Amino acid sequence: MKRDPVCMKNDMLETLISKEELQATVARLGKEITRDYRGKTPLLVAVLKGAFIFMADLVRAVDIPCTLDFMAVSSYGTGTVSSGQVKIIKDLDTNIEGKDVIIVEDILDSGVTLSYLMKLLQARKPNSIRLCTLFDKPARHKVDITPDYKGLEVPNEFIVGYGLDFAEVYRNYPEIAVLKPSVYSEE
Repeated sequence: MKRDPVCMKNDMLETLISKEELQATVARLGKEITRDYRGKTPLLVAVLKGAFIFMADLVRAVDIPCTLDFMAVSSYGTGTVSSGQVKIIKDLDTNIEGKDVIIVEDILDSGVTLSYLMKLLQARKPNSIRLCTLFDKPARHKVDITPDYKGLEVPNEFIVGYGLDFAEVYRNYPEIAVLKPSVYSEE
């Protein structure tokens, strides 16, 4: 791994999505959720760690009362490709029976983790369950899963920033960028 210890920008191949485009996308998703849940109080469940920045901005863009909870799941470890094995690291604190649940995820990649998570939560008898993802990478889908709220489609590149990481680094990068392969390849 060859990270630049001085400047994250030097580790980026190219910027895909600017701060302004991210803000506009989150605002659009917030309006869609507000429209669809008017008169209800949805429970938004962020999938940690990647969705924490998106969730913070999204709930401020939702103009109806809502509640929040968090789950931590993993299928990546420190690699760049999903292992296919889903591990629950932190479960919900909230009983979701009879509630309208929106899973908030940073990226829909293989879909394995989200498919597992949706089945797990559906068994807890919510009134409804929907999926909101900021990014969708359809070229990587391994299961048939379609988000109810989708921000942007992204190419089959290794992207970081705005919560997305490589080995727990780059989550704080303010845009979405393609990480240089030299950073994550073994040489």
